[in-house]
Amino acid sequence: MQANYLALLVVIAYMAGLGLLTTIVQRSVTTTTTFTSGTSGHAGVPAALVGLMLMSEFIGTSASVGTAQEAFKFGISASWNIIALGVGFLFYAYFLAGKYKESGHNTISAVFAEVYGPQTKIATSLVMIFALQIVAVAMYAGGGAILSVLLGVDRTLATVICGIVAVFYVFLGGMRSVVYTNVIHSLVKYAGISVAVCFGLAKVGGIRELQVRLPAEMFSWTNVGLSQIFAWFIAGVGATFSTQYVIQAINTVETPQKARAASLYTALLMVPFGIATALAGMCSLALYPGIKSINALPALIANMHGVLAGVVAAGLAASLFGSIAAISVATATLLYKDFYSRLAVEGDDRRSLNFIRVTTIVVGLLPIALAIYTPNVLQVTFLAKAIRASLSVLVLLVFYAPNFGTRTGALLSILCSLVATIAWFAMGNPFGIDNAYVALVIPLIIMSLSSAMERTGMSKPAREPLGAARSVQE
Repeated sequence: MQANYLALLVVIAYMAGLGLLTTIVQRSVTTTTTFTSGTSGHAGVPAALVGLMLMSEFIGTSASVGTAQEAFKFGISASWNIIALGVGFLFYAYFLAGKYKESGHNTISAVFAEVYGPQTKIATSLVMIFALQIVAVAMYAGGGAILSVLLGVDRTLATVICGIVAVFYVFLGGMRSVVYTNVIHSLVKYAGISVAVCFGLAKVGGIRELQVRLPAEMFSWTNVGLSQIFAWFIAGVGATFSTQYVIQAINTVETPQKARAASLYTALLMVPFGIATALAGMCSLALYPGIKSINALPALIANMHGVLAGVVAAGLAASLFGSIAAISVATATLLYKDFYSRLAVEGDDRRSLNFIRVTTIVVGLLPIALAIYTPNVLQVTFLAKAIRASLSVLVLLVFYAPNFGTRTGALLSILCSLVATIAWFAMGNPFGIDNAYVALVIPLIIMSLSSAMERTGMSKPAREPLGAARSVQE
């Protein structure tokens, strides 16, 4: 494996340009509100930009490298894992975007606190932080696989470098810089995956030759299995409903109508990207059948000319930095609003801003060690989505059935679902049942039981509809 210095130079130039933009944006980041929400005064962010930003945040290196890895094994059906996210944003547009915006909160834990109480708020915050850290693990693993090709070094060293560079990139500007740089990331990653597919198909000899070289089942849209596809839909839709950085992004627009529009833009952008990434993985299988599946996309880059490789690598770097930026800012926001703000001196915004910035570094560095030992990027990514899917059940209940279940039931739902989903994943998804199903069913069972107990007088609801307790602090 030899270093591709020309491709690396393209990536460095790209990141330097974004670093300059982030430095300029940083001048307007003087308060915690600007850092965590991206807004300044009453000026909102255009819905189209938020749509591009959300697409960039959800399609990171874990989705790009992971989908190509899965397509290397199962063909075009691997694209469903990204298409499922598009469907999730379609539902989000019509059922939740406006309601989140109207709630006035920019953390999911604050939304839950109004209906289910402060204990649920803390539990939700911890679960979300844990889930986002798992996503970061998969991001670094995918980024390390790509960087190892460009540098010609071991994947472990490449993963460490990826993590450190990403953390300091995020440190500067907060959500305000994420809005603008992630729009650029979206365009670059689209360009990158387009180049990868065109290169792969050209090397194979076109789509017809690809069909000749690969088994027919690789072109079946259900080859990965209907159960797996449905599990991806549960995890993908659930993740869009309950992910912290989605709520923060949606709150950067001015009205509920623009929030819906931003979600629809995101949904439309997801589908072609998923199909293109799967095709890249299939081309890699036809060209390099003897490689490890995780190297499906890196192998294409390794065999490109410097400039072309640089464009694809820049797109994947965009995937990494865009998603890590959103994850780090979202995690720092939760830690600040749900924990630090309770202890901070009121009015000391400079110290609070310093806390958030330092926190982005800490939460960015923690996942690096686990990323080194992550063999299957997509599986780890969807574990994090399954964990968030359990929260999505409560999200729907909060907005559409606030009188169903109890505070205790909500708290138990969050904790039991977290433990059971992780345990089921660790056991290798026994009986062929994906952990996403576990994450979905447990909250439904517990909330149903608590509701039944409430009707029989064994427990008290002790809660208010959303919007009736605006005094609850975010």
